[in-house]
Amino acid sequence: MDCAEEEVDFNWEEYLEETGATAAPHTSFRHVELSLQSSFQPGMKLEVANKGSLDTYWVATIITTCGQLLLLRYCGYGDDRKADFWCDVMTAELHPVGWCALNNKTLQPPEDNVYLRAAIKEKYSDWAEFLIKELTGSRTAPANLLEGPLKGKNTVDLIVVGCILEVRDDSEPTVYWAAQVRCNVGGRLCLSYVGLNDPAHYRWMFYLDNRLRPLGWAKENNLSMKPPTDRCDLRSSSEWTEALDQATAEALNSPLPLEVFKDHADLNTHSLRAGMKLEMVSPVEPFHILPVSVTKIYNEYYFQITVDDLTAEAPPTSVVCHADSPGILPVQWCLKNGVGLERPRGFESQDFDWADYLKHTGTEAAPDVCFPNASQNKGFCKDMWLEAVNPHQPAELCVARITQVKGRLLWLKLEGLTKPLPDCIVDVESMNIFPVGWCEANGYPLTHLQKTVCLPQKKIAVVQPEKQLAPSQPPDAPLNLCPSMAMDTGLVNGKYCCSQLFINHRCFSGPYLNKGRIAELPKAVGPGKCAVVLKEILTMLINSAYKPGRVLRELQMVEDPQWNCQEETLKAKYKGKSYRSTMRIVRTADQVSEFCRRVCERLQCCQNLFGPTYVSDTCPENCSSQTKTKYTYYKKRKVGRPSLGENAQDGDMTKPARRRKKRKAIFVQKKRRSSIVGYHTTESPQDSDYYYDDEEEDFEEWGSEASSNSLREEASSHSFQDAPRRGRPPRRAALQRRATHPNTSDRSSPRRTTRSVSCSQNQTANHTNTKTESFEEEDRLVLERNPLEWSVSDVVEFITSTDCASLAKIFQEQDIDGQALLLLTLPTVQECMDLKLGPAIKLCHQIERVKVAFYSQYAN
Repeated sequence: MDCAEEEVDFNWEEYLEETGATAAPHTSFRHVELSLQSSFQPGMKLEVANKGSLDTYWVATIITTCGQLLLLRYCGYGDDRKADFWCDVMTAELHPVGWCALNNKTLQPPEDNVYLRAAIKEKYSDWAEFLIKELTGSRTAPANLLEGPLKGKNTVDLIVVGCILEVRDDSEPTVYWAAQVRCNVGGRLCLSYVGLNDPAHYRWMFYLDNRLRPLGWAKENNLSMKPPTDRCDLRSSSEWTEALDQATAEALNSPLPLEVFKDHADLNTHSLRAGMKLEMVSPVEPFHILPVSVTKIYNEYYFQITVDDLTAEAPPTSVVCHADSPGILPVQWCLKNGVGLERPRGFESQDFDWADYLKHTGTEAAPDVCFPNASQNKGFCKDMWLEAVNPHQPAELCVARITQVKGRLLWLKLEGLTKPLPDCIVDVESMNIFPVGWCEANGYPLTHLQKTVCLPQKKIAVVQPEKQLAPSQPPDAPLNLCPSMAMDTGLVNGKYCCSQLFINHRCFSGPYLNKGRIAELPKAVGPGKCAVVLKEILTMLINSAYKPGRVLRELQMVEDPQWNCQEETLKAKYKGKSYRSTMRIVRTADQVSEFCRRVCERLQCCQNLFGPTYVSDTCPENCSSQTKTKYTYYKKRKVGRPSLGENAQDGDMTKPARRRKKRKAIFVQKKRRSSIVGYHTTESPQDSDYYYDDEEEDFEEWGSEASSNSLREEASSHSFQDAPRRGRPPRRAALQRRATHPNTSDRSSPRRTTRSVSCSQNQTANHTNTKTESFEEEDRLVLERNPLEWSVSDVVEFITSTDCASLAKIFQEQDIDGQALLLLTLPTVQECMDLKLGPAIKLCHQIERVKVAFYSQYAN
């Protein structure tokens, strides 16, 4: 067997689903959670423009945040939340405290807020006296978050390339040096020391690392500004000073906002003494735990730890630590947790015992009270997956699996490395581990697992099509799935191998396949094993579909009991969901042509779209000159496509063309109108046909023409009595029945429509339009009270009365009142309520009804 590792596209969702593995919970990564929070903090003050009163403003306090939305409360309300209101920081007129004074604007409560004015005047003689008391000791919202290029940005986004920070020295906690941000990946910063531009000296640190401080920190705290101890010999003293002066002058023009450091944790004091012993994860090779000693106490916050080495041959390995440094452990921790402890270098006995070692060295163990958090696991469990930094290559992030959890330490198996490493040991609060999907969310490469493929000699390797293309080949070169080195003549011409199958880009692609994507496929696939070639070409067609899941279902219907088949698993992805189905694919060359024809027929495309026939310019079917509608109708007569009733008997779930148009019409109405009729369906959400971009045009043309043409054909060639045989009453019969019995709902119809169908009789069209208007009137919302005055309970009551009642709890928890409700949009709902697209669209439909009713009843 020849085994090799194959490079494949990695997708976390697919991998976890296929293997049944579990991702580490996002809430376990506290540093990532903090990086996603808003730069605005509750309690900040700002000046807000008064509605309806030009050039007057009043001070408000931030109560809470939701993305770029702020919940504000006017100063003067105290703890009374009844007048809290939401505003969008990107669109509202907001200013830092003091802006009105600088710009000669008036600060006064809103004129229409009689309650607020009366409450303030009861206790204060004028507005100025009240504001002096209210604003004393308060914190204003930073000006750069309310205006300019940083307006409304999250904390992480405030750190831009070129910013200057100060970095603490690795061996001296009182020494700092300036560093410049080279790149910012979701808060993970690549830094270069000022004066050193060589990438070999770049450092990676998360922005919450307490070794990072704003420029000027060392000077304000009487600390030293010196080049890094281990790199100071690379430049002369004058070069270092010149580089620092230049960087400082540039940084003053665009200083880093102090809000970047608002979430930095305060250091706790320690109670260690010099000479105490403890255990620690190796600071150089984080794959094992070593005995170490406290060798120096700098102050109540910092101390130095040195790895025990009894040989005295190599220079000591020391590191500066504080009370909360990751990886420091009490004596006997390894013994209590069943973990191996490395013997100190030069220790003669094979068995290491702490009691003997302490007696031999004349030292004492650090007391357990110095390690209060030594047993927290933060929700991590064995066999969970995450993303982690390669300790030997800090710029590389790898797929990692937790192999064991002991106390607050994790053992990680890093996958995909060229040279495998032992399990890496990290602390549960390490800023070098991230949740699954973090790299993808931040556009950063992730080193992932390699797929191992083992193949017998003289067999055909199944690989992705793009991996077969040599760099010199054009994009549309045919795919050869039978390399000449692995096949002999007998195998190529044998029973189970076929010649090239062609993909004819000019042929009609049908309603399911995107012609633009078809044009990007290679012109031919093969020669090779029949099942391999056909699976490859079917995979390409699935990935070229408007809705791959639908094509998978159609392909499952293609089979013949007389065929010699083998089962193959085909996969598809659509809107973040994975679909998988098993299909029977022919194995012998004599059945390939018929199989291709049956697949094309099932997908309602030209019979020559793919198969053994090569079409140069003009297809024998003359399909390229036909519109989608005309060709579909022509093929139904020529091929003898079964009617709906026959399809239903065969288990076929394909809908007629007019049905597809109805679903499309409903979506068009939803986009154009705010008053939409309710409709019901027995289909799953995956079956609903929502099309976007250039694909929408294709389907609208095909669906609309097919609906009207097929209706005309049915009207001329069938009577209404034939309806039961076809499995569904004709649309015109339903319209006439509604017109005849206006008070009786059509229970047999699976859904209602808002759009009339093109019919040859004007009377029928008029009936349809009349019924459409009545449906719209039924759905129109009439409000008894202005939604701007709705409280949180009013909003919850409204949501509970709709088909989104299950989401009412979210509105209650997030204190969303009427004003906030009117500000909600689809992106805001998805982000702040963490909803998927389907429920978010459903909820936004109800919100749109409120907005339309508000504009029609109260806006004027």
